[in-house]
Amino acid sequence: VQLQASGGGLVQAGGSLRLSCAASGVSIRSYYLGWFRQAPGKEREFVAVIRWSSGSTYYADFAEGRFTIAKDNAKNTVYLQMSSLKPEDTAVYSCAGSSTLILSSIRNPRHYNYWGQGTLVTVSS
Repeated sequence: VQLQASGGGLVQAGGSLRLSCAASGVSIRSYYLGWFRQAPGKEREFVAVIRWSSGSTYYADFAEGRFTIAKDNAKNTVYLQMSSLKPEDTAVYSCAGSSTLILSSIRNPRHYNYWGQGTLVTVSS
């Protein structure tokens, strides 16, 4: 599966931004698709993931209540709507997919076998 991320940019603190990740190549019906981020000098961290077949969503603690992950079945696209952005949300955001994920592993990037390119989100104070 190929993943194409877009939507990053510069936004002021308190603002909103929506990231998109378009999937192509194979049926993603059985996939989990999600987002990770990596800030300068930090390790990659889990943001959110959605199970395509059921629509079940899972979030990192920092994302709960501020970020929303959603999917568009017709467009094979997953979105990350981010609101109330903070300077500490500044990072490169990457979409990732897995067809073999288990629930206990959703936060571990090593369990995702497909990655899109990153998109930079910069939140100014």
